[in-house]
Amino acid sequence: MLRKSCVSLFAALFASFAPSAAAAGYPERPIRLIVPFAPGGGTDINARILAEPFGQALGQTIVVDNRPGAGSLLGTEIVTNSTPDGHTLLINTISMAFNVAIYKKLPFDLKRDLIPISLVSDQPNIIVAHPSLRAKTFSEFVALARSHPGKLTFGSAGIGTGTQMAMVLLLMKVNAELVHVPYKGTGPALTALLGNQISVYLSTFASALPHVKAGRLRAYAVTTSKRAAPLPEVPTVAESGVPGYEYATWYGMLAPAGTPRGIINTVNKALVTTLNSPGVKSLYASQGLNPTPTTPAAFAKYFRSEIDKWVGVVREAKIPQR
Repeated sequence: MLRKSCVSLFAALFASFAPSAAAAGYPERPIRLIVPFAPGGGTDINARILAEPFGQALGQTIVVDNRPGAGSLLGTEIVTNSTPDGHTLLINTISMAFNVAIYKKLPFDLKRDLIPISLVSDQPNIIVAHPSLRAKTFSEFVALARSHPGKLTFGSAGIGTGTQMAMVLLLMKVNAELVHVPYKGTGPALTALLGNQISVYLSTFASALPHVKAGRLRAYAVTTSKRAAPLPEVPTVAESGVPGYEYATWYGMLAPAGTPRGIINTVNKALVTTLNSPGVKSLYASQGLNPTPTTPAAFAKYFRSEIDKWVGVVREAKIPQR
């Protein structure tokens, strides 16, 4: 939640914008922002940071509603089946592209049943382990995994999510075999890792950062091409012996198909204003997140390209569809 000291700043910042949203007759009541993952994950962190200032920009309360399950499918389906009036919105991740790639049949068509509003943010991921695991570095972990095939485990935020897909591709590159243990979101997976129930987890940066700083988890490597500013001492996967490997998590906001273009534009304007505000930028930076506001058209183009990209990756990696 935002600190009380930020409330007056946000109120002043968005006061001039809120009346224009209200003048158009939207929104008429609180807006439900669906997070299709359990509390504690990167998607939830994005939603909690945005809720208050974004609501002030729109002149209404934003209610964050966590609906985890099936790698974000359950929460996403709620949005695709909701009334397209702008009062139910979705914040989701790159996992949507993975779902198209990994499932033979979905209960909806992402390209047809959702309207992209804007990208929200992106962040590096980080491979973390319980401190009791005897491998101190990523290279040592790879050696340990290779010498004990099928004995170590990796968690994920659910079958078909980025945390599974990115880790599977990484294991293929290093020729190691781990047992996959899926959870209903990053929060539960990190809880399992903290309890030493799994060996490693490829986590969103924002979710793992507090535990790494507190010494509760050991950081092996970040997944982007550059090191992450909050943990400059942690090398990249590429630096750790896997050249060419790169993966980042992105987050975006969408609405159900049929939502009027005027409402889409209003939500986009409020969201972009929110993401560009100094207070939100500061909060995002503290979580290792990078705000990435876009136009609806730009996000729609990127969204389609990500779906096509990961469908190709799944086919090339011969990951079985469900």
